[in-house]
Amino acid sequence: MGINWFLIAIGLTAAVVLLFRDWRITIPALLLNYVTIALFLAEQRFVAPDISLFGLEISTLVLVKLCTGVAVTLILAITALTFSREYGLENLDEFGLAELRRAARAAQRQRATAPFQLSDYVVPFWAGVLALMASLALPRIYPIGPSVAIDFAWYWLALTGVLTIATAGDVLKIGLGLLLCASAIDLLYTAVVSTPEASGLNVFPLALLSLFNILLALAVAYLAGLLYGRLKTLELNELYRR
Repeated sequence: MGINWFLIAIGLTAAVVLLFRDWRITIPALLLNYVTIALFLAEQRFVAPDISLFGLEISTLVLVKLCTGVAVTLILAITALTFSREYGLENLDEFGLAELRRAARAAQRQRATAPFQLSDYVVPFWAGVLALMASLALPRIYPIGPSVAIDFAWYWLALTGVLTIATAGDVLKIGLGLLLCASAIDLLYTAVVSTPEASGLNVFPLALLSLFNILLALAVAYLAGLLYGRLKTLELNELYRR
């Protein structure tokens, strides 16, 4: 049995979401995760190709997963870009602008003196190690999907999603964890209902799953807007300082 590169890519992209804190890294990783899940499902041949796109024979299932991933990550990227900017600078007087520049210089010095805080990654790293061990063991202890690869993929996505939520420091990171958990449910459902003894895939449940992912991303964007409007930050620790 050869190496399944799509399965490895699913694992790596989910691990990046769990480990890193910068949305410029985690949101593209989530998009790649959606793409690799779609390609993995196409490789498993759960649905026969029924669409010809740019000379490639693909299934509607793959196209739906790709469109959902693009929509979800676009919503989160716009949210992150919107709430990482500073607005209302034209309303500040000279003293306010001077204070803002002083705070910006202080923040730059702080980032320069501590560009990499190892302590920020210790807990996510060991959480990822535990999730990997569990994802390798659970397909043999409690198999649910039609293959070991499917079980590993959905267990890994679910565990990294839960641990991402548990270790999150901002609203966007919580949203990323929730979306990983939703992808795990989506993957498991697609695999289980595609088995010969099952009823087979239907368009309506697939549409509902995709709609749920998009609505979840919109809910995260809405909550991010509420938090930023009140505290001018997306960091969750600010909630305990007020």
